[in-house]
Formats: sequence, structure tokens, C-alpha cells
Amino acid sequence: MASLTMPTLSSNLAYSSSIAHFISLAKPAHPNRKTGPKFTCNSTKGDQNSSDHDTAGSKNGETSLLKLDRRNVLLGIGGGLYGASTFGGNPSAFAAPLSPTFTACHDATDPDSKEIDCCPPSATAADITDFVPTAPSVIATRPAAQLVDSTYLKKYKTAIEKMRNLSSDDPRSFTAQANVHCAYCNGGYYQDGYADSQLLLDVHNSWLFFPFHRWYLYFFEKICQNMVDDDTFALPFWNWDNPPGMFLPTIFNDSSSPLYDSLRNPSHLSTVLDLSYEGTDSTDSTITVIKNNLYLMYKQMVTQSTTPLSFFGKTFRAGETSDPGAGSIETSPHSNVHRWTGDPNESHGEDMGSFYSAGRDPVFYCHHANVDRMWSLWNSLGGQNFTDSDWLNSSFYFYNEQAKPVKVYVKDCLDTSVLGYTYQTVDIPWLNSKPSPRRTAIELPTAPTPSQVFPTTLEKTITVLVKRPKKKRTKKEKQRAEEVLEISGIQYNIGEFVKFDVYINEDTPDESGPEKTELVGSFINVPHGHSMISTTTKTFAISEVLQELGADEFESVLVTLVPKSSTVTISGVKIKYDSTKVSA
Repeated sequence: MASLTMPTLSSNLAYSSSIAHFISLAKPAHPNRKTGPKFTCNSTKGDQNSSDHDTAGSKNGETSLLKLDRRNVLLGIGGGLYGASTFGGNPSAFAAPLSPTFTACHDATDPDSKEIDCCPPSATAADITDFVPTAPSVIATRPAAQLVDSTYLKKYKTAIEKMRNLSSDDPRSFTAQANVHCAYCNGGYYQDGYADSQLLLDVHNSWLFFPFHRWYLYFFEKICQNMVDDDTFALPFWNWDNPPGMFLPTIFNDSSSPLYDSLRNPSHLSTVLDLSYEGTDSTDSTITVIKNNLYLMYKQMVTQSTTPLSFFGKTFRAGETSDPGAGSIETSPHSNVHRWTGDPNESHGEDMGSFYSAGRDPVFYCHHANVDRMWSLWNSLGGQNFTDSDWLNSSFYFYNEQAKPVKVYVKDCLDTSVLGYTYQTVDIPWLNSKPSPRRTAIELPTAPTPSQVFPTTLEKTITVLVKRPKKKRTKKEKQRAEEVLEISGIQYNIGEFVKFDVYINEDTPDESGPEKTELVGSFINVPHGHSMISTTTKTFAISEVLQELGADEFESVLVTLVPKSSTVTISGVKIKYDSTKVSA
């Protein structure tokens, strides 16, 4: 593989990233809502994407291995075109890109199965125009929320206040914009061409997660610019991956401000953010939580993001059942930040703690700006986007700053400079926070095989001995394919918060935390629909993990699953290869 050339970029911050320094610190009515038969829920799905991980040159596209040769750097994110270029023309009639039934929106549902009208204002096909990328006149810089000044804050408040004062029938209103997330995430749309079979389009837990939210923030930001008549205005990002930003940004705490939302966890308004939050507050010191946050960020952005499948999530094509599997960042910290921010006194952690209501809190857009920044950062570190035409030609619909409906394609959001924004340069201390093993080259204890245990309900800690396809792979083999642990047939209630942790070669998981290599990650679900059983798959990259644990020559590895919330049923655990990694 060609060596990665890390960008040399300077920091423009006046503060140090050191931890020691930091410590001193109404429902609208929508006339185009489709009436008629309500959708039914597909409770299970097969492992239809298993071949995505086994065959090189599959429809997942190609990418190079994400490899950090030099980590003691500061990186600024400037957008740029990474991976695929912008293509013209319409999708092939024989392809399977996804698109929502935008002109036939129907009621979404909350976790209690209550119908919610989240549909946008009425539009016909004749009203809709395609988004045409054009060279922006200016590049707006999205600032870190903890660094904004009073002039910026005044303009930001004005933009949100004006949006709040618009009629809910205006698609630019704050209410209508909040409903966008509800419609796309809680069952407001079927897949275009599959309405009769009632196949839902859900933008979570798949390769649609990042591009949908990038477009969503793009139009929200354009509307803000329109409200204040300033095309240099940009949304702030919640810099939760950097110690100075690991608090709820103070700009959202003024109860008299349009940026305020009353449905937030009252005990988290001034405490350190726990990126591994499980529903109960950590008893660790602030300094320990910060360190653990940095360890988690390294795992999710480096160890667990070596391929496009691992970073973006699994493929989701037209005609397939939703929820194929989330990528690393969507799983965590994205989901944990939602749950940490929402009010636990509400039935489903509203507002931020449930997807149907998350957009009602202005901090949602700040949170997702940093999620989007992770995509730009991953590209800067060498990660390359899918080149799969089904991903590039998947599309969404939004209303622009002129309140006009537009159709957008994934292929047109890959270059943030074309979209007219970049991110403020900040420290990235997690690049120096690689976890270390608790033990290396351990003698594996006797344990049952997966076939002796699964399928089963995960009600208590389960440990199994999983055979590897091959031990002691060559350097070239590792460059060609990431070794992954696949947990399949995960059946869970999408209306509930769900989490379980996954360990490698660790039979006493209480001894290993985020700072240890043995804890490879978690499966997490934020409530995003009414109570129903969905089935998905979760994979974890383990090539680096096995090397760090001195287990590269092991024929089998020990896998431990630890439930942390609602129980789930699991059908199988195995080790396979993700061949979307390509050698030079």
C-alpha cells in the first residue's frame, strides 16, 4: 500500500489542549400527508449483505487502508474532494440507489406507536428541482462552539429566533426543520418504488447516515444565512472530541435564549460529557472521563474505521430492508451523545434522546456538525469514500433557503468546499490516545464455540471461542482485507435504548475499560421508531486489535459480550474479512 501523506497544518487556537489546562475551565399540520393504509413493520431480515465483507471488488467500492504513520500532528479540516468525483446525469434504471417517497409522506411514529405528522409542506413532482453544484462565492468556517464570540452568538441567536417565529407551514421554520429528522428517521417515507410493499427508508444504521446528515445541515445552515442575510455565517460544532469541548456548550444554557431547550438532562448542564454513556453517570473523576473519551475516539476513528464499510456503515440499496448495520462513529460517540443530552425524566429521553424529537433541540445541529467533521477528518487521514454507484446516486429531498423543494444526490456532497464550508482548525489530542492491552499473548481459557451458544438472548455476559479463517496473515493479506468480528442476527426493539459491549481475549471484562485494547466497542441503539423488533448486524475491525494483543498467530480468539441495557437476541458470531480495503 502507498504510504499515507499526513497534511501539515497549523493550529489557530489560542488555548492548549492539555487536560490540566482544560480542567480550569407544537405539532404542525401538513397538507401533503399521505393517508390510507399504515405501514407494517418488517421484524426480521436475513444477512443480505454478508457478501459485502467477503468478496474483493464487490459493489461496496474500493478504498485504501486507513493508516496513521504519524500521529503527533494537528489537523485542520478543509473539505476537499476525497475519493469519488461529482458525476452528472441520472441514476441508471437498472441500479438500486435509494430515494424517499417525498411527495407521498405519511405519519411517522414515536417509540410508543403514537402517530406523528412530521411531513413537509405539500409539493408535487413538478415543483422539485435538482440541486446543481456551483462554485460558492465564499467559504464559511464552522467554528468550535466553545470558541465563539459575542458577535457570532448574537447572529446565531437571531437566525434561530427568526426560524422559530416563522409559521410551521413554512418549510424554513424551526419546527419544519426539526420534523425533517423525524420524517426520515421514524418511518415517514417508504422507499421510492417500494411503497406497495411498505419498505421504509431510514437514514440511520447504514451507509446513508453520513451523507443524509451532511445535506440536512447544509440546508439548515443556508436557511440560517438567509435569516441574517450573511452567507459567511456557519453553524457551530460541538467539539466533544477535544477536552475543552467536552461539556454541553455554554451558548445553549441560557433559558431566555432561542438556543435553549428545556428537555435536556438537568444533571449534565455543567458536567463533563461521557462519550461512553450508558444511562447512568460515571463515578470516575473528570480527568478520567476525559482520558477515556480520547481513548474511545481513537478506537472509533482509527482502529474501527479502516474501511468504508466500517466507517460509513453497511450497504443499503433499494428493495432491501432498513437497518443493515451502523458504522463506527454513528454507533459511538454519536448515539451516546444523543442519550447523554436528552432528559431522562421524559419517557424516551426527549428531546435529544429520541430521534423523532432530536431536531427540536438546537444543540442537535451543533452535535451533528461535529459528526460531519469526523467524515472530513477521516478523509484527511486517508479514508476514501465509496465509489459504488448505488451510494453515489442515492437521493434525498429538502427545502432550500428560498422555501423551494430540491432533490439532492450523495455524489454532490462529497466535497465540502463545493458546498461552501470548512471547519475551524482545532487540536485533535485523541490521535495520541491509542489504548494499550491489559495482557498480551494470553493462554485462552476453555469456552464454548458460537454454534454451541447461539442463537440466544443476551441476558448475561457470554464468552465464546471463535475460530479465525486463517492465523498469521501476511502483511499483503492484511492490506487487502480487514479481519472483522461479525455479530449477526441482532434482534432488538428499535423503540428502546439498547447497548452491549464487545471484548476480545478478555474473560474478566470488568478489568478492561476504554483505555484497554480488549474492549473493541459496543452495539448501541437510540430509539428511532415505535416498538418493534428489528434485525441487524454489527462488525468490529480486529486486525490491529489482534496484533496489539499478541494474538496474530492464534487459531481462535475469545469473544465476550456484556449486556448494558435492554436484552437482545443474537443468532451468531464469527470472524471474516472486509475486502473493501485495497492494497496499492
